[in-house]
Amino acid sequence: MIEQITITNFKRFSSLALSMAPLTVLTGRNSGGKSTVVQALVLLHCEQLPGGAIPLNGPHGLALGEASDVLNIHAASNEIEISVVSARGRGSLVLEVPHDRSPSLIARRTSIPEGVTPSTGKERGFVYLSAERLGPRDLQEVAVDFDDSLSVGPRGEFTAHVLSQLGRVPVHRQRIHPDTPSSGGVTTLNAQTELWLSTLVSDTRVQADWLPGTNAAMVRFRPPELLAEWLRPGNVGFGFSYALPIVVAGLTSPAGGLLVVENPEAHLHPQGQTAMGRFLARVAAGGTQVVVETHSDHVLDGIRRAVSADRTIPSADVVVHFFGKGPDPETLSVDDTGSMSQWPTGFFDQTEVDLGELARAKRRK
Repeated sequence: MIEQITITNFKRFSSLALSMAPLTVLTGRNSGGKSTVVQALVLLHCEQLPGGAIPLNGPHGLALGEASDVLNIHAASNEIEISVVSARGRGSLVLEVPHDRSPSLIARRTSIPEGVTPSTGKERGFVYLSAERLGPRDLQEVAVDFDDSLSVGPRGEFTAHVLSQLGRVPVHRQRIHPDTPSSGGVTTLNAQTELWLSTLVSDTRVQADWLPGTNAAMVRFRPPELLAEWLRPGNVGFGFSYALPIVVAGLTSPAGGLLVVENPEAHLHPQGQTAMGRFLARVAAGGTQVVVETHSDHVLDGIRRAVSADRTIPSADVVVHFFGKGPDPETLSVDDTGSMSQWPTGFFDQTEVDLGELARAKRRK
């Protein structure tokens, strides 16, 4: 597990040291640096091309432009460094920013011993789901390499393929839906995906198939009624398509892996957003380190409920970083009752601000 990440000369940060936990929440203002932290984690897990080049566009869905675009404007050198600390040691990746309009950075020094980052040697050890996930699609892609590393892809584009191939594989006991019968309950990926998706969106059945003789897979949904017809994704709403890859990724990520999810609340109603926070807490409790970038107080409340009411995850295993108006984020913690250690200005306080304004407006009338 990564315990700390340090970012030097990358985008908005000339220097940033950020603690990490089994479940790390990044939240706060737009353009505050949350995505920069996520992108640093992604670059850390990109494969190097010949000559040590690490593309800024393409792998894991990155679209960062040219090398000069990602160098901090106050940088005293043309080097970017991303360092991590874990219980197994320290490691760093030093990247040179070429002087031309290069679409790649050049890895000059890499010293990341095996086991320092969670993904080392793990099937689906690093999975990143971007905020720009695919909406409803009749057909999805089939991954070129469908071995033990098969994962949903940064936009969820391989989700149907993963479900069709791994649907009968049992999921980790910590991630089993609480409504699963203790005796005779089905704990396969297919069954658990249906249970979790029903909690997050609405009651549903899910079917995924890799179409014979093609490089395409499809997913269909239907209500639980026995005679209901299978429906195309476009006929059941965006919530299903946006939540499905998160559920599948969470249920298939291994203990010792790293799952990074941006905006898991997208297209979910408030109850579903809270359930998403509780689900991600279960994934973290199952041994996968989870990093969540979110603008949703409901997702945070779900995590707080997982700590206090569900007792799914210890409070010490959750850290929240709030990116406010200051140059550096504020680090917040959750106690055993689900209370936040601090409540800074701008930290999910908009409801109180709005209610106050409405009350004053009512008094003026």
